[in-house]
Amino acid sequence: MFEVKPYTGEKEKDYELVIKQLMALSEDVEDEIALLSNASALLNQFLEEINWVGFYLWKKDQLVLGPFQGLPACITIDYGKGVCGTALKDKKTQLVPNVNEFPGHIACDAASKSEIVIPIFIKDKIYGVLDIDSPIYNRFDEIDQRYLEKFVESLKSYISKNI
Repeated sequence: MFEVKPYTGEKEKDYELVIKQLMALSEDVEDEIALLSNASALLNQFLEEINWVGFYLWKKDQLVLGPFQGLPACITIDYGKGVCGTALKDKKTQLVPNVNEFPGHIACDAASKSEIVIPIFIKDKIYGVLDIDSPIYNRFDEIDQRYLEKFVESLKSYISKNI
């Protein structure tokens, strides 16, 4: 059973709690869209100063909008384009302190100032990305990156059971 516990304000401790909450929410879930929907909702309620959090899923050689929290977003993103496409192409997290300085940034929401995108590969195949935007410059740091990557790793263990 999922239990909401208060966050302490200690960033690393709180991220560990969010990962435990993800595990509790994901236990026995067989539908990947339901799983991703709850994962995006969980991050949305946990992370402060963000304006969009969600997933783009790999379909027919492009990223397609998946479960998310926030304003309507771009429907498709090509491989290697924008922050999301670059994360896939480079096979590494993109931590962008100022999206206006990112070559080829795709502005789905003009309010976004910083972004972090974690690529998701399952069984060496592209699955998609976790994308989080903030209306504040320099919102994300190395601690966010490390724990969001752990969050994705935990999520992958549940997704891979069902695909």
